[in-house]
Amino acid sequence: MTIELPDARGRLRTYEPRTEPLALATGAPFTSRTVFSAAHVVADPYADTAPDSPAAVDWDATLAFRRHLWSHGLGVAEAMDTAQRGMGLDWAGAAELIRRSAAEAKAVGGRIACGVGTDQIASGTLAEVRAAYEEQLALVEESGAQAILMASRALASAAKSPDDYLEVYGHLLRQAAEPVILHWLGPMFDPALEGYWGSSDLDAATDTFLEVIAAHPDKIDGIKVSLLDAGREVALRRRLPQGVRCYTGDDFHYPELIAGDEQGFSHALLGIFDPLGPLAAEAVRVLDTGNTDGFRALLDPTVELSRHLFQAPTRFYKTGVVFLAWLAGHQSHFAMVGGLQSARSLPHLARAYELADGLGLFPDPKLAEDRMRTLLHLYGVTP
Repeated sequence: MTIELPDARGRLRTYEPRTEPLALATGAPFTSRTVFSAAHVVADPYADTAPDSPAAVDWDATLAFRRHLWSHGLGVAEAMDTAQRGMGLDWAGAAELIRRSAAEAKAVGGRIACGVGTDQIASGTLAEVRAAYEEQLALVEESGAQAILMASRALASAAKSPDDYLEVYGHLLRQAAEPVILHWLGPMFDPALEGYWGSSDLDAATDTFLEVIAAHPDKIDGIKVSLLDAGREVALRRRLPQGVRCYTGDDFHYPELIAGDEQGFSHALLGIFDPLGPLAAEAVRVLDTGNTDGFRALLDPTVELSRHLFQAPTRFYKTGVVFLAWLAGHQSHFAMVGGLQSARSLPHLARAYELADGLGLFPDPKLAEDRMRTLLHLYGVTP
């Protein structure tokens, strides 16, 4: 059987779906790398909501997806950008997500780290930004999860100099109960974060970021870098204090960054590992044996799919992530909080299906094909 898929120019092309998935077993956590998958949320498709209303979440399906990731040995990075934080999921929804996911992690023995931000305020003074961070940090620590200090739109707006970042982050790190992960999210993921760390010059911003780390190395487990610049990440990684990890957030260059070089490597905290979870886990287990070539052989072919999902405007990658979760059978529908399922075109989604199917990512290829046909019919594409 073949399927007709629209290309970027609106023409139909013939694709022959595969009939067998990759055989990917569940397994224990890894030994050579610490790996988190940022996880999406599953919307409640029956809720009567509007784009600007609070998110309606299907909690059963959302938590089931996290159990799926844990079963393959991956950690879960919760309430992050991939969960539509600030793009459909407000702080009230994120707080509930953190509480529920942290409790589920305890129940199944899964590793979890949760995003701490300031999204309960749209803007404010530095004192108000600091208080917002403190409120979220307290909730995450009370839940028993590790904290990820995320970049703040409100801080980017309020800060007048690099010293403001040093003051706010220094205050938070001094009171953190356990080492945290610092997250540098680039403006390609959120345009409101342009000039973070006090400068649009990335060299100057990097110096301020490293100054924060150098002042509090005992309170920082690691940093997550999401700049989509492999060379800059490697240079930054080599300047970190002993014991501070680099978690790559580079969805364009992750195989080479995780594999590393003679001077070190990156761990991982990636949104692309949401759809790639079982395959990524298999690759890291191969790396655990010291087989870097085998690791690259498994993971390198996934980069084309990742670059497709994360193409500009990058912040809408969540649409492709949720679409693939629907095709893979992790949820019963293709609906997103905030109506974000409309953020990518049919040709974009069709190419995502083709690439993911070619990799063998769908546990039931026939189900994925049937659902792709349903979407095509919905858009008026007929055989």
